[in-house]
Amino acid sequence: MIFKYKGINQEGKKLSDSVEANSLDEAKSKLKSQGIIYQSIKEDSPSFFQNLSFSSKYKIPPKELAALSRELSMYIRSGISIVSALKIVQTHYEKNKKMKLFLTTVSTHLDEGQNFYTALDLQTIVELPPFYKESIKVSESGGILDEVLLELSRFLKEQDRIHKEIKGAFAYPSFMIVISLVMIAFMLTFVVPQITGIFESMDQELPAPTQFVIAAGEFFSNNFRLLLGIIFFSVALFVFLKKKVYSFAYAVDKFMLRLPLFGTIILKSELARFSYIASLLTRSGVPFVQTINLSANILNNRVIKELFLDSSKKVVEGKLLSKALQEHPTKIDNAFIQSIALGEETSQVESVLTNVSELYFEENRDKISLLLTLLEPALMLFVGGSIGFIVSAMLLPIFSMSIH
Repeated sequence: MIFKYKGINQEGKKLSDSVEANSLDEAKSKLKSQGIIYQSIKEDSPSFFQNLSFSSKYKIPPKELAALSRELSMYIRSGISIVSALKIVQTHYEKNKKMKLFLTTVSTHLDEGQNFYTALDLQTIVELPPFYKESIKVSESGGILDEVLLELSRFLKEQDRIHKEIKGAFAYPSFMIVISLVMIAFMLTFVVPQITGIFESMDQELPAPTQFVIAAGEFFSNNFRLLLGIIFFSVALFVFLKKKVYSFAYAVDKFMLRLPLFGTIILKSELARFSYIASLLTRSGVPFVQTINLSANILNNRVIKELFLDSSKKVVEGKLLSKALQEHPTKIDNAFIQSIALGEETSQVESVLTNVSELYFEENRDKISLLLTLLEPALMLFVGGSIGFIVSAMLLPIFSMSIH
């Protein structure tokens, strides 16, 4: 629970901040141990929007977590203790109350004698990825906390960069699709009905394209609000089912994998993410079965996630991962399975996974670049062709009048 308080610290400075504790008495005890005299203290009730959300925890952006991990790694390498490093880092988050409270809470747990992993696990302010905490746990026992934090920073930064690249790459095509659909809907709903009045006085049969455009215009004009409602309801229902109904989300993910070109990009993106984090966890000393489970849990596609989770159960029974993947009903890239098999045979799984992730990231970058190169002119043709068809259909009766 989070408690808000107002008080005075040892230097006589007035404070208005928050503290995490399991009860009011524990919150008061924590303030007392920090030398803070509180004037008022009460539990911070979640807002209406927090109650509606699935989790009240703050989801720290990958870029921010990467920067924090890198900074802590640098301080630890310089010989500064993790407790002192956290207190230094706290000063950089004066404007971000959630992050400041998170760091303060972790520092408090460390002061109470907990190790860094336990302190991260006990806090309830920030939602951290399971693989991140597990890497911290293993690295602390192995005395390589600074190295693992640096590796985690690189991974998170790379993931954020790839995500922004993909998002940026598809921004223009998405904008073009939306604009083209809006323009076509506008012409059919508002422009075409204004012109159809001209053709009512004409004593001749209208060409088929003109009849089609007029019918479409009348339909859109008469059902404009209904269509908007259906679209909004369909999108809302899709999002709800995707979040709440696992079988529906699984079917959508399965369909996405079967799409030409897009399916290959999604598959290789997921395999690249799995390989990268698996190589990081293996290098950190995490047991291989646990590595598979943790790496699978960061994947977005449920079909691929289930494939690795099912395969990890076979690995527990004594099978090789490559063999388990090969025997699974869900088939993936055969080159990936062969690479894993080679790594298992030569005991170089970690280096093979690293190479596979780099290869797939590079392949996806090239494929996305090619897709966008082809998509842009295709969209221009679609927009121009659609509007040109509507204009031509409206002009055909006029041309036929002039000929007669």
